Amino acid sequence: MIHAIWLLLLLGGTVVAAGKGQIEKVTAAATTSAQAGVEAVLGLLGIMVLWLGMARIAEEAGLIRAIARGMAPFLRWLFPSVPRDHPAMGAILMNLSANLLGLGSAATPFGLRAMQELQKLNPNPLQASNAMCTFLAVNTSSVTLIPATIIALRAGAGSRNPAEIVGSALVATICSTCAAVTVDYLFRRRAPGE
Repeated sequence: MIHAIWLLLLLGGTVVAAGKGQIEKVTAAATTSAQAGVEAVLGLLGIMVLWLGMARIAEEAGLIRAIARGMAPFLRWLFPSVPRDHPAMGAILMNLSANLLGLGSAATPFGLRAMQELQKLNPNPLQASNAMCTFLAVNTSSVTLIPATIIALRAGAGSRNPAEIVGSALVATICSTCAAVTVDYLFRRRAPGE
């Protein structure tokens, strides 16, 4: 679907430019935009490599596991249907811990594993369980303490203080996560089973 939308936008812009006799502007915009895209990618490359290296060190040093242990009581309340020692709880903890540190690339495999493990606990495999819905709601509420990707993008764009958004991102994270947890809790109370 998104491909069709992009194609429609590109064709629409080209047809309008041709209708106005300004097709050369389309060519110039395509060339400069492609060049800007390559420059942005190259500018981000170093920062992303540095961050991924830091993430690997944090993971190997046990930082993610330490955060996971600290979050365990809260998550046991959030996922009452998941047994304490089930692999799903471990994957959920690792996923959310990685997200808190802004390690989206590290969080994704844990998120996929968490969903697979939650599916094993699901009494109705054709319908998402309450735990699966809760996990999805929390995960999509942008749980992040350090928005590393946005900081890298700002640094790549030449920002003088790329990390100045950490405070506002933290407030946004708290608001979105509280809203997601509250709405999920209200819906879970009305849902049958579990």
